[in-house]
Amino acid sequence: MQMGFNFNVRIKIKTYVYELTPYLFQLYLLHLKGRRMSISEIYDIYLQYPSVVTDTRKLKEGDFFFALKGPNFNANTFAFKALEAGAAYCVVDEPLTTIATYYEGNNEAQKEAALSKMIVVDDVLTTLQALAGHHRSTFDIPFIAITGSNGKTTTKELVYAVLSSHFKTYTTQGNLNNHIGVPLTILSIKKDAQMAVIEMGANHQKEIEGYCVYTKPTHGIISNCGKAHLEGFGGEEGVKKGKGELYSFLRGHNGTAFVYTGYDYLNEMSAGIQNIVPYINGTIQSSEPFLTVAANINENETATIASQLVGSYNLPNILCALTIGKYFGVPENKKVQAIELYAPSNSRSQLITKDTNTIILDAYNANPSSIKVAIENFAKLAGTHKIVLLGAMMELGEHAAAEHLALLQLIAGYVFESVVLVGDDFLAHQNAVPQFIYFKTTAEAKAWLAAQNPTHAQLLIKGSRSMQMETVLS
Repeated sequence: MQMGFNFNVRIKIKTYVYELTPYLFQLYLLHLKGRRMSISEIYDIYLQYPSVVTDTRKLKEGDFFFALKGPNFNANTFAFKALEAGAAYCVVDEPLTTIATYYEGNNEAQKEAALSKMIVVDDVLTTLQALAGHHRSTFDIPFIAITGSNGKTTTKELVYAVLSSHFKTYTTQGNLNNHIGVPLTILSIKKDAQMAVIEMGANHQKEIEGYCVYTKPTHGIISNCGKAHLEGFGGEEGVKKGKGELYSFLRGHNGTAFVYTGYDYLNEMSAGIQNIVPYINGTIQSSEPFLTVAANINENETATIASQLVGSYNLPNILCALTIGKYFGVPENKKVQAIELYAPSNSRSQLITKDTNTIILDAYNANPSSIKVAIENFAKLAGTHKIVLLGAMMELGEHAAAEHLALLQLIAGYVFESVVLVGDDFLAHQNAVPQFIYFKTTAEAKAWLAAQNPTHAQLLIKGSRSMQMETVLS
């Protein structure tokens, strides 16, 4: 504890010095020029310019730009443009002689001035992650990591809603839950933070393990393990192993796991974790159309929560948020109100009324597990004028054919007015299950829906993100 205190004091003193004497900070940077910087030295610059960006389209005056590379892009080529747009400094991973070739102007003085604001590292991505880890080490607050095959974003949003009603809480924005988004989320956390909620997405083994290295979660949640990203994980057991990397970190670092004991496999996966907090008990009161839950918010009180969420599959997500709120001492009225006020967006289990039709729009992602529960929930809803529009499921690899056929067979067991299926993976089974409507593209499904012009209907729209199934409504 004493070492952490001294480090924080040192950082604060430096920050005050920089704020009061910019000239001294410039001298410090000149001292660093011409040699590779350590992470702590880059962190000193970050303290002066704490807004970190990786996209020049979102860049503002005074931002700290990290020039990432990918299979189809090289942001090193945009370093000069980033500085022209107002970036204070750029982190690049190509030699300055190479960077200089990307300059499009003819003013040598301006080019040299820009080059002096470029920090050369071996790899921009690993530097970004290391910087996030350094920043994380300056906090002594709960860091709650959330992963899972389905529902992790909804769980994250509900947990954030509950905790932020009582604590200064920072969380993952949108779906920034990958190898770039996680470090950016950590670097967005300010010194006034009392809680941090970090969403971790993954499509292969060892990914969650890598996030934990620099996130260092103190608490963790696995929402569930389902048939998602089967290609990358290598099957269902690979999914459990990959998601279980969060439990492994908590197990090895005296962490706390919040566990939904209704899933036997989570009980098995969490064995050996010293601190396990089971979700509180709760039952579904209604799901027409929104989910109403009765939950034991404390030993002597049951609360009724009228959420704005669609589907019985959101029960564990609500119970998780209530459990965490109880664990950290959020007052009962704040917990309930926070959940009731939360409204999903971005095509995630949204309930939309359009003219006379009621639409469940859940087109942000899709996998065999999530579509199964969506179909089952849709079938339970009252009404006879039901239309299902599904886009194909991606990242299933060798399991794609079998999983799409199994889904068609599942749907065939229910009575829907129309079932519209989009994508080659569904088309491959048209002869085997001919009673449905098949299209190759979303545009064709959109045209079909417009021609039908349904009224007083219920529509379920779901598919993998790349299918853009929400466009059938536009």
